[in-house]
Amino acid sequence: MTLTLVGLGLGAVQDITLRGLKAIQNADVILLEIYTSVLIDTSLEELESFIGKPVRQADRITVEERADEILEEAREKDVALLVAGDPLSATTHCDLCLRAEKAGVKVDVIHNASIINAIGRTGMQLYRFGEVVSIPLFEKNWTPDSFYDKIVKNMKSNLHTLCLLDIKVRERSIENLMANRMIFEPPRFMSVKVAIEQMQQVNDLKQQLPPTTRAIGVARLGSKTAKIVAGTLEQLRDLDFGEPLHSMVICAPQLHDIEEEYFAHYSQK
Repeated sequence: MTLTLVGLGLGAVQDITLRGLKAIQNADVILLEIYTSVLIDTSLEELESFIGKPVRQADRITVEERADEILEEAREKDVALLVAGDPLSATTHCDLCLRAEKAGVKVDVIHNASIINAIGRTGMQLYRFGEVVSIPLFEKNWTPDSFYDKIVKNMKSNLHTLCLLDIKVRERSIENLMANRMIFEPPRFMSVKVAIEQMQQVNDLKQQLPPTTRAIGVARLGSKTAKIVAGTLEQLRDLDFGEPLHSMVICAPQLHDIEEEYFAHYSQK
């Protein structure tokens, strides 16, 4: 029996590869991971209708805390874990693959497009990106800022930074976690605006990313309603990018000629 991680791509169900669709249709158990990303143009019902089988949602608790249960099921059955984007773009899934292989469970991975490569749609050349950063939603007493230092480090090397913006789906509050109550908060998705506001909050202390820093805001990349806008952090902060998912590129200080043309093309007129 096999644990198959299937990338769904970025937009509609039609983005599933033929090999991925065959693996899903042959699976005994189908899980849709909703912890690291979500589908943009497709609902759970549309996905089930497209593949012709029921799909169980897998949140953070399922994928991380109960991963052993997935592996045990994969010993007896063919299990397909569906992931928006590419299956191995998130550390969570790499860890699951490693644990499965160490446990003697056969693993197959079917790749697809992800934000990591599709960000090339901005015109910023992929080989000029440095370390990818994740920007977490700040809480009242929790404002981690390591992402800021990584952005600065990339800029000093004249590299772009892809910023992945936080999502929270079926997450519990600190109070409910401590009380072990299975009560979940409403879904929350970080916007470009919030990401820039948090970045500026850190910048008030560190003073290395001025409001004039050039960036590109991206929303729903790979979908029919994708939006890409280039400008300064100050300009992008005041724009409405619409529905999630959002991401952002902090541009290298010096752009190549083609990159400059793309930046101008996507700039606010």
